[in-house]
Amino acid sequence: MLKDVSLSAVKAFESAARHGSFRAAASELNLSPSAISHAILKLEQTLGTNLFEREGRVVRLSPDGETLMRHVGLAFDELRRGMELVSNRGPQLLRLHSAPSFAAQWLTPRLTGFFASHSGIEVRLAASTDYARFVNDDFDADIVYGPSRVEGAVSIPLGIETITPLCSPELAKRINAIDDLTGEVLIQSDLKRVRWTDWFKANEREAPIPRLARFDRSFLAIAAACDDLGVALESTRLAEREIRTGRLVAPLAGRAKDVEYVGHHLIFPRAGRQRRAVRVFTAWLLAALGLPDEQGNPD
Repeated sequence: MLKDVSLSAVKAFESAARHGSFRAAASELNLSPSAISHAILKLEQTLGTNLFEREGRVVRLSPDGETLMRHVGLAFDELRRGMELVSNRGPQLLRLHSAPSFAAQWLTPRLTGFFASHSGIEVRLAASTDYARFVNDDFDADIVYGPSRVEGAVSIPLGIETITPLCSPELAKRINAIDDLTGEVLIQSDLKRVRWTDWFKANEREAPIPRLARFDRSFLAIAAACDDLGVALESTRLAEREIRTGRLVAPLAGRAKDVEYVGHHLIFPRAGRQRRAVRVFTAWLLAALGLPDEQGNPD
């Protein structure tokens, strides 16, 4: 029977089954949706069974389709692994997307160390608040702020972050208690999941009507705090360099309750586990964060 089955038809089936969409498969394979539909229909005719249940534009795997996908998925994973092993002779490109503040504040300063220990891997880094789309194979992995929104992707939490008030040493001289924040300019990152109202609530205080300076990125809020604009409520991980060099201090350390949460996740497609560049970067990233090396779980 295998001689009657086209490899391109099997690839069309695998892509459509993985994405749950003929249109997404067409985009990934640079084909038209009708070409994907025709290839899958021909495969169904060859096998004598329906692989998808179709309801208008919605498609989902039939029981026979699910059985076939289990085997085909494993076969393509092995094929990807084999091709990667053969191609390891040259530099490997890791196409990485990241949340902007994590890229600017934490990742970029450490890339020199990564390249020094992994000279065979090149990194192309892009940063934006949009989530990377893996459908078109534009990126291999994404460091996202907040939980993953990519269905079926491997998602690895990047550890607990501590959110605390941060300011310049000069400004810190007049902040000895929570009440001393009243009247100060409170710097707020509009996209931050933990805001000043959350911090005051955690400290069992009613948030005052603040004098706010608002930014849409944490790295801007951190820079503003370094320049004496006010007090930023930020992650000590993202402000690690500024704290280490003394440009920022935590004036209420030990005098107020910090807020802790999982701020970032590393995500990549399930098949990405087979790519050496993704595996190496994942292991390096987790080690740099002091976290155990884990494979992660699909969402």
